[in-house]
Amino acid sequence: MKEFIRKRRRRTIVIFFLSVYAVALVFALFPRCTLPAAESAHPFSAFRSIMYWIFDWAVLGLGLWGFYVVEDIRGELDEGHPTAPPPLTGE
Repeated sequence: MKEFIRKRRRRTIVIFFLSVYAVALVFALFPRCTLPAAESAHPFSAFRSIMYWIFDWAVLGLGLWGFYVVEDIRGELDEGHPTAPPPLTGE
């Protein structure tokens, strides 16, 4: 599996993960279109709405985690420590 990931072009990987983020964004921006019972007076409608947002959060979180893992496999993570700027002397 690691070889499969390493052979993919960076553009292909970015497009895949951007599409995952786009789906999560569409779910977040248009909840009534994707969840028809959101305005229902049914007692479970609040539960369904909460579960909907948890699902949306999970899709986004797993997408970010997956992108991190793929970048780690490809060796593209920036693990260098930032250097401190020179101190101000006041002159």
